[in-house]
Amino acid sequence: MFSPRWHAIRTRSRAERMVRDALTHCGIDSFLPLMTRISKWKGRHKCIEWALFPGYCFAKFSDSERNLVTQAAGVLEIIDPAECRPAVILEPDIAAVRRIMACGQRYRADFGFEDGIRVEVLRGPLAGIQGKLIRKGDRCRLAIFIDAIGQGASVEIDAENTTLIDSSPSVTGGL
Repeated sequence: MFSPRWHAIRTRSRAERMVRDALTHCGIDSFLPLMTRISKWKGRHKCIEWALFPGYCFAKFSDSERNLVTQAAGVLEIIDPAECRPAVILEPDIAAVRRIMACGQRYRADFGFEDGIRVEVLRGPLAGIQGKLIRKGDRCRLAIFIDAIGQGASVEIDAENTTLIDSSPSVTGGL
């Protein structure tokens, strides 16, 4: 039997929290990255938390717990390797997204990644994270891509705090 690994779970529309809570209630380690957006209603503004990756939640479970996960309320499917996508999400990818969320800077979801250079962050709250450095004008963003769902997260970063790493594919940072 395999040890627990992180998987992407596709959820019903806007059911990400329900899935996270149901899995947590069953004793399964789950992770739902959230971001804050300002919504306007009838002239007033309110901060609302939204799923960073709409329609997805992450869970760490073993093969023996697979049925428990698929039966949780709001779960549509566990992303499967038969769909020609990696089904298992590496621990460094989950850790990188958690650190981006905790770094205190504004982050966002990214759906289409331009070409960038592979870097490792040397200083600051994101030190040690590997990802792609994407330049737009005079600004730079560090992007972490989750292959299993075809989405990623990015945060603005000072390029001086990074160093170029080997351009060959690696297993860290999700790129």
